[in-house]
Amino acid sequence: MADPRKAGGTGNRPDLLTAALFVGFGALGLWAGRDLTMGTASAMGPGYLPRILCWLLIITGVTIGGFGAVGGREDIAKPKLWPLAIILAAVVGFAFVAEFFGFVAASVWLLLIGSIADRDSRLREVLLLTAGLTAFGALVFIVGLGVQMPIWPSWG
Repeated sequence: MADPRKAGGTGNRPDLLTAALFVGFGALGLWAGRDLTMGTASAMGPGYLPRILCWLLIITGVTIGGFGAVGGREDIAKPKLWPLAIILAAVVGFAFVAEFFGFVAASVWLLLIGSIADRDSRLREVLLLTAGLTAFGALVFIVGLGVQMPIWPSWG
């Protein structure tokens, strides 16, 4: 007997929900920025980039929704709260750790704690990626872009 979740044309519900969110946020952005002047490509106004991005979001949502509508039925899975809590703790912890211990410690916190959310992560891979991404982030954001955040703790 065929799998009832794949039979029929009622649509891929996760894709349809994603499409609705994309279209909704794109429309909300267009509405919120309706008073901003658009300008032209050579003389961009403050509403140029937000409007372009909102339209791209709407187009992406419509595309995802179209594929989701013709696809086989797939229900939305029950959310797993543990990975969400871990990611939230990693991101919030990044802000606190960065303030007192600098960018390097905050990045290490974010990547190590965030990796706990993935049950399939391997310690060696996580450590190598943490070292590489921390170095890359420090070079790009602190050195290259001049983000005002200490790299190391300032204990004095």
